Amino acid sequence: MLTLVEINLAMTSNNQSVDILVIGAGPSGCVAASIANQRGYSVKVVERSAFPRFVIGESLLPKCMADLEEAGFLEVLKAQNYQEKHGAKFIKGDKECLFDFGEQYTDGWKWTWQVPRDHFDNVLATEVQKMGVDVSFEHSVKAISFEGSTSTTTITDKDGEDYTVTAKYVIDSSGYGRVLPRLLDLEKKLDSPARKAIFTQLTDTARPEGSAGKQITFVIHKVDVWMWVIPFSNGKTSVGFVGNSDYIESFKGTKDERILQMIADVPQMADRFRDQSLQMDSHQIEAYAVAAKQLYGPGYVITGNSSEFIDPIFSSGVTFATQSGLLAAKLACDEMDGKQVDWEGTYAAHLRQGVDTFRTYVTSWYDGSLQDIFFYTSDEDLNPTNKKMKRQICSVLAGYVWDKTNPFVKKHEKAIKSLAKVVQMAS
Repeated sequence: MLTLVEINLAMTSNNQSVDILVIGAGPSGCVAASIANQRGYSVKVVERSAFPRFVIGESLLPKCMADLEEAGFLEVLKAQNYQEKHGAKFIKGDKECLFDFGEQYTDGWKWTWQVPRDHFDNVLATEVQKMGVDVSFEHSVKAISFEGSTSTTTITDKDGEDYTVTAKYVIDSSGYGRVLPRLLDLEKKLDSPARKAIFTQLTDTARPEGSAGKQITFVIHKVDVWMWVIPFSNGKTSVGFVGNSDYIESFKGTKDERILQMIADVPQMADRFRDQSLQMDSHQIEAYAVAAKQLYGPGYVITGNSSEFIDPIFSSGVTFATQSGLLAAKLACDEMDGKQVDWEGTYAAHLRQGVDTFRTYVTSWYDGSLQDIFFYTSDEDLNPTNKKMKRQICSVLAGYVWDKTNPFVKKHEKAIKSLAKVVQMAS
């Protein structure tokens, strides 16, 4: 490890040296930086944006709570009084399906938060700085080269000046920026239908009373078009639509005008938001699916959305970010400690298994089979077997996609297909 004297000397020149360079100050990068800092390694974080900055992905899953706790963020996050999330409600027509995280199969956290991401991410980055980690905002990675496992990264600061950082390890947590996949030619497009997302934040003075007004809600407007409603403790609510391009583009006008028209087109939510005002400019993005050809190599590892982006229907983004950041930092530190690390088995295979599980649920959602399961109702719903299966599915929705004692994880594709077939035959 570098001594404090060496670090200070290195930081005074245009050629800096650290043990670990983290690219990106989002949840994945902050968790990784905190873990490496705890292990005694010198860490520098470079972030291309100024914080606070807007980013989508406001609904967390219980699984990420353990990651945030291990990284030392739990207490400062509790102090923010974010809206607690104890489950999720799905609506289709006049039917409702509620998943209560307190009634899941896997032993783990039973709640999490709904957070304005600009505020949430800024809290994490600020706390990392308080831990003594150097975080440089508005600094963009321009190039990177490797000599063995030692990297030299060229970075441009907010004044347009270039400098280099030599590091023993690089953790790419750049999210949608996908720095290393671009620079190292690791981009891999996935074969998935083209979807778009449009979203904003509004006042929400007509929230339902009690827990119903605080709960994240998904409204299935059409089989392949859904709406999210995520209330925050600050009184604002995130509202967005994801669906096929034809539907999204069928509304005319500015993005603000179009999303208000879309909300008015959803009977279950039209009255609630009829007289509410926009609290931010509406955004539209391509809801794409993209991955990296490989997640690690000599002297680097790729985490979070830099490794693979999945459709947002089940709010998996931050959970994969924190889990991959945590594991990547631990293994990088282990390797620098001189330990033998199985990156393929311990890291890549672990992430692939979680991603594959969620991908099955996303695919089943859009082909309608998972929706059939969610909204199936009959007297048989009262029997213990169906209650057990709902708990098992609930655990997946809570982010516990690595619990292989759960048949809806271990044999996720077969389990969903078999249950959907039974439900469809009974309906």
